[in-house]
Amino acid sequence: MHQPITFSAKLWVYHGEKAAWHFLTLPAEEAAQIRFFNPRPAGFGAVRVQVNIGGSEWQTSLFPDKKSGSYFLPIKAAIRHNEHLTSGDIVTATLHAVAP
Repeated sequence: MHQPITFSAKLWVYHGEKAAWHFLTLPAEEAAQIRFFNPRPAGFGAVRVQVNIGGSEWQTSLFPDKKSGSYFLPIKAAIRHNEHLTSGDIVTATLHAVAP
């Protein structure tokens, strides 16, 4: 990622076997920028990022989704609580590159 990427997306929940996970799916244009600037991502395609939502900031990874061709951004419970976010909300996030 050459410069910060800001996008808005709907917060959605995936109900796993042991817990519910909340994600944002990056829009196609932003996902293309991530792929362009990270042609050789680590591991199984995850890309490390620093995220800003509202007054919250943390580091995590974007996870590739073969079905949509995009990336999922996990939003942990502490962030959802601090920013008063619930499933279905439209959330604006800014992503910054994290040095390897």
